[in-house]
This record gives sequence, C-alpha cells and structure tokens, in this order.
Amino acid sequence: MVATARTPTRPGVTLAMLLLVYSFNFLDRQILSILAQPVKADLGLTDAQLGMLGGLAFAILYSTLAIPLALLADRTSRTWVITVSLAVWSGFTALCGAAGSFTQMFLFRLGVGVGEAGGVAPSYALIADTFRPEWRARALAIYSLGIPLGAAAGVLLGGYIAAAVEWRTAFFAVGIAGLGIAPAFRWLVRDPPRAAPAADREPIGRVFAILAGKPAFWLLAFGAAAGSMCGYGVAFWLPSLMMRSFGLTLVGTGQFIGALLLSGGVAGILLGGTLGDRLGARDRRWYALLPALCYVAGTPLFIAGVLSGSAIAAFALFVVPQALVYVWLGPVLTAVQHLVPAHLRATASASFLLINNLIGLGLGSWVIGRLSDALVPAYGDQSLRYAIAAGLCLYLIAGALMALASRRLARDWVA
Repeated sequence: MVATARTPTRPGVTLAMLLLVYSFNFLDRQILSILAQPVKADLGLTDAQLGMLGGLAFAILYSTLAIPLALLADRTSRTWVITVSLAVWSGFTALCGAAGSFTQMFLFRLGVGVGEAGGVAPSYALIADTFRPEWRARALAIYSLGIPLGAAAGVLLGGYIAAAVEWRTAFFAVGIAGLGIAPAFRWLVRDPPRAAPAADREPIGRVFAILAGKPAFWLLAFGAAAGSMCGYGVAFWLPSLMMRSFGLTLVGTGQFIGALLLSGGVAGILLGGTLGDRLGARDRRWYALLPALCYVAGTPLFIAGVLSGSAIAAFALFVVPQALVYVWLGPVLTAVQHLVPAHLRATASASFLLINNLIGLGLGSWVIGRLSDALVPAYGDQSLRYAIAAGLCLYLIAGALMALASRRLARDWVA
C-alpha cells in the first residue's frame, strides 16, 4: 500500500469525494437513532442498552484503532486507508440488519466502529495537504457537512424504509450502497505529494511528545469531547423524544430531524468555516473563542425547545442552536492541524479524535439513556425529556474549555 505517483486529483474532486464518504460515515453511524424504537421493541432492549448501541459499542474500537490506522495512513497511502475503511464499515452496517439479539447488534456495531476508525483522521490530513492554509477552515467545514447531510439521510431513509418494509431492510440498503462507493473513491482520489516523505517514518511517540507540551491541544480536545458528549447524545435520542413526547410518527420524526439538520446544521458548519478563516487570519485565538461563544449562546434555546409543548415550537427553538453547536468544526479542526508538523497531521488528528470520540461518542447516548431510566419513577414517560435537558448543560462546559484554549493557541501554533 504505497502512495500513487499519478497526477494529484483536483482539489474540488478530492473534497467532493471525501464529503460523500463522510456522509456515508454518518448515515451508517446515525441510522440507528431513527430505528431505535422498532429495534428496541423487536430485540427487547432498555434505554440504557440502546444508548450503548448508539455510543459505546461503536466508540470503543472506533476511538482506539484510529491512531494506528492514522499512523498507517501517514506512512503509506491515505486514500487506500479510507477506501478499505469505507468497505469495512459498510459491510458491518449491512450485517446490523441480521442481528437477532443485543449481543449480536453490539458486535456488529463494534465492526462499524472498526471500519470508521480509518476514515476521518486521514481525511483531515488529506484536506490539509490539498488546500492552502487560508482555505483550510472552509475546506474542513465543507467536509464536515457530511455530518448533517449523512445524519439527515440516515433518519429520512431509515424512517421511510422502516415504515414501508422493516428496520432490517434499512440497514441492508445503506450498507450495500456504501460498498458500491468504495471502488469509485479509490479510482477518483489520489494522494498529493508529501512535503517531507522521509519523516513519515518517525515513531508515533514523536507525535505524543509534541502534543504533550501543547495545552491548547488538550483544552480543544476535552472541550470538543464535552460538546460531542452532548451533541451525540442528543442526536441519538432526539428522534425517540419526538415520538414519545411530541407524538410524531416514524416518518414524521425523520422529516423533522432531517429538516433540522439540513437547515441549522449546514448553516452552522458553513458559518464556522467562513468566520474561522476570516477571524483566525487576524487573531488565532478566534479558532477557539468563536466555538466557545456559540456553545454558550445555543444552550438555553436548546433546553427551551426540549421542554416546549409542541413540535412546531420545538423546531423553531432548535434551528438557531443547532447551527451554533456545529460552528466549532471548521475552526477547531483547522487549529489541530497546525499544532504539529504537516507530515504528522493524520496521527495528531487521530489523537484528537480518540479523546473526542471515546468520551463524547462513547458516553453521550449511554449517559442520557441511563439517566432517562433513572428518572422514570419521577417523570414517567417524560423521563427522556428531562434527561436530555440535563445533558445539554455539557455545552456550557465545552464553551469554558474552548475559551481557555483560546488563550494558549497562538503560542502553540506551528506555521
């Protein structure tokens, strides 16, 4: 597996294909959220078990394998690592449709995490290698559109397919579609030349030694983890909330979540990329300060929407904070790329993702599910509503950590 010597792919083609792959990443990751209620009924699960399937089962190997796979990508071909990863996670997504118990579904979700471990960090590095510094936040923001686009596709397609046929068919369909994309990606996307190929052989301890002395990295990573713990938890449980507390059908919930992601989510990511490049060019502190302000501003509106009395009111209250909590992606991911030398970017990104995903993705949905079970004696069938409202306070912690990171970012920056 070596980098190809063919002419590098045009930046627009590279970004478009990476966006498509990332959309499938989140489609496969988030489809379980819209299917949670039929899966729960069919397999006889509790909310805590559902939360484990939505987070911990996926995050355990997704987070830990990301570093060795990113190191492989830094030393060989990033496009090959992404291609194989796409095929693996798509195959395990299809297998989720054959699960007959909690244990089987847990194992198949572990497999999805194994595949997706090799997708994101090499993509960040490939984008950073392809685009000039003044365009990187916007390029990474466009790539990050795969989050709302993929998640929206997951809830819409999952809802429609499950309503028309059954939940198992939804897993089969999206898994097979991802398998079909893998060869097209490998054919169209090639690695750009590396600036320092000999340095690719540096030991992984070199990256850890650099990051250990960068307070900005740790504050950004744990700030993003706190925000992701809330974000992933809410993303997983919001479809269930809309069905339990607001009376929406499976298809209606898919339409509600899809519209919310396509409006608020897309706007927030694009806004973050644009403002990150413009404000960060003047003062690097804005790469962290901008997300901090957005996290704090969005929290009360989100809580008000969760506690509101109608789906229409909830949607109106959700749109703005849905945009604000996505602003961090372009600026923060750009900042992480500049905390190490260029040839170590994929491994540094994987280190960031290890913290972000093991805490955020691994615990978010499980903590809210466990809290929902614990609140049943007090709130009955409305327990999930109050569990989500409590979890949203994590955005305030994320904002505080990002604000602290902004004070150290300039001195830790590598040009």
